[in-house]
Amino acid sequence: MWAPAIKVENLTVRYPLAEKPGLNNISFDIQKGEMIGIIGPCLAGKTSLCLCLKGLIPHMVTALMEGTVQIEGIDTRQSKVPELAKKVGMVLDDPEAQLTQLTVKEEIAFGLQNLGVPRDEIEKRVAEMIDLVGLKGLEDRAPIDLSGGQQQRLSIGSVLAMYPDILVLDEPTSNLDPIGKEEVFEVLSSLKGEKHMTIVVVENDVERLAVFADRVIFLSAGEIATIGPPSKVFNEIDLLEAKGENSPQVTTLCSRIKRGRSWPWDTLPINVKEAHDRISQVYEIR
Repeated sequence: MWAPAIKVENLTVRYPLAEKPGLNNISFDIQKGEMIGIIGPCLAGKTSLCLCLKGLIPHMVTALMEGTVQIEGIDTRQSKVPELAKKVGMVLDDPEAQLTQLTVKEEIAFGLQNLGVPRDEIEKRVAEMIDLVGLKGLEDRAPIDLSGGQQQRLSIGSVLAMYPDILVLDEPTSNLDPIGKEEVFEVLSSLKGEKHMTIVVVENDVERLAVFADRVIFLSAGEIATIGPPSKVFNEIDLLEAKGENSPQVTTLCSRIKRGRSWPWDTLPINVKEAHDRISQVYEIR
């Protein structure tokens, strides 16, 4: 049996002076090629988890870490951050915080230059990433002149240029309009489908996770409240609402319809197409 891409066991994170742990004894596996969505209210532990997956906790962020995080069999506590950077790439919620260079192509090349990658290889990877994230024709554009969605795609391309096996994104669409969000998730879907990349994305847009994620982890107060396929997690409406999280709007709507009349299915739809198909069946029966 193949080893998981990510294995988290009994992970607890405690910050200095904090009354409660940022993460409290959580465990889960992520298989290679999975796209995992992380949801949860403020202070749920989502960013703490991302920092652990990247190895920034315990190496660079002041926090006490208990338990283990293994990236493709490598214990993050036993490996230095530069080594882990070859395995895990991380994208933040604010793309401008990651963009420092004068042009798109220079931005993608920047990290490779710091690693001493040969010039020919840098040029190859820059061209590859520009094509992959859909920025062809914008190579000489200043990052500050790009739209929000384009900036975030550039951030993703800059990270992907390092050829990581795992991509971790901490709320990558939180500052984007609907078009920008769609652009980012199109890139993530392409990476999962064509590159078989393992992706962990913290995301507030549950409608998109309902479509794109293989599984969803719901964190609440540093603990895993529930985990499973989107169809399972987003059907636990009472649990989500009690802990300050939402299901997709169409799921919530169908839940309210179900309370007022008979519902012929065991589960609620989690996207518009699924809802349309089910409701159409009812009308056809009638």
